[in-house]
Amino acid sequence: TVPEKYATVFQIVAAARDAAIKLVKDRFATGSPLQGYEVDDACRAVIEKAGYGQYFVHRTGHSIGQEVHGNGANMDNLETHETRRVLPGCCFSVEPGIYLPEFGVRSEVDVFVDRQNQVHVTAGELQREVVAILKN
Repeated sequence: TVPEKYATVFQIVAAARDAAIKLVKDRFATGSPLQGYEVDDACRAVIEKAGYGQYFVHRTGHSIGQEVHGNGANMDNLETHETRRVLPGCCFSVEPGIYLPEFGVRSEVDVFVDRQNQVHVTAGELQREVVAILKN
């Protein structure tokens, strides 16, 4: 079985990931501008509200180019205050995490905004729970 604390922390991280994705989808659906720091703030707010803010120790995500890290806007209001806009045609990661002394949880997806302002989340269906893979 999955220890309850692991499942709880995963649910917080997944909710943070989903909040960031929702913000991106909402902004592009309405044509409203979006800056990288706002994506980080949406994600970070969920983790902070749950009481784990001090354990989310990196930015939410980075621009993705042809060589992994790109030169576009990062999803960052921790390491920098990213004011560059998230633009159609860009790809970036959303990867919140909570890193406790005894274990850590991270959920990472890539997001692509096409030229028609449609937001695509890569890798199929989003993970919704921790799956026990070992049997006693």
